[in-house]
Amino acid sequence: MSSLFHLFFYEPLYNGLIFLIGVLPWADVGIVVILFTCIVKLALFPLSKKSVLTQIRMKEIQPELDAIKEKHKDNKQEQALKVMALYREKKINPFSGIILIFIQIPIIFALYYVFLKGGLPKIDMDSLYSFIKVPASIDISFLGLMDITQKSYLIALAAAITQFFQVKFAMPAVKKSNKKAGENSFKDDLARSMSIQMKYILPIIIFFIARGLPAVVALYWATSNLFAIGQELYLRRARKNAAPNSP
Repeated sequence: MSSLFHLFFYEPLYNGLIFLIGVLPWADVGIVVILFTCIVKLALFPLSKKSVLTQIRMKEIQPELDAIKEKHKDNKQEQALKVMALYREKKINPFSGIILIFIQIPIIFALYYVFLKGGLPKIDMDSLYSFIKVPASIDISFLGLMDITQKSYLIALAAAITQFFQVKFAMPAVKKSNKKAGENSFKDDLARSMSIQMKYILPIIIFFIARGLPAVVALYWATSNLFAIGQELYLRRARKNAAPNSP
């Protein structure tokens, strides 16, 4: 494990988990992981809020985007310029969510190392901060039903289902084409294909990956998806209730 990954991701996550286990002696590790996931998501809220609002605003301008693509369908360069001009006019950065994806990946790897490489239930004293107390006992189960260091088809399925709904909420709907087969542009076909893959294929991939990993990774993923769905519903309602001229 690289020293930077260990310093900036593994150790903070590990010590956060141990701290919560210590202050919540009634909670098993599965519940602690859910609570810790929510804390991490709240800490990332400023970044994720910007990303979600961008997706919401892109859905709102979708009719204008469709009109530009139709008007300049024979001039791809002009179409791209007009689309970027619309983004600038509406103050939208379509790439605002990328940084959030890059932050999530090392968190998942850190969880994997915590539970697969001996960080729990045995305490890794070398990675423990001096001010973190060692818990008296550690219940490595989830609701007393399963050992979350082991694989779980059920939690992997929960991760896949929540991924489906998270993508469904987040992605703008792809406009159904009235053109005959063979008349759609490559870009239209690619957009439709990507939409289908993100909505239906990605959850299947998530399931097959999650079922081969400790259940804690899938539990984190499912909780993260549920948090993202709740966040989007909250921001949608807040934007709907805001003044019409709000950005």
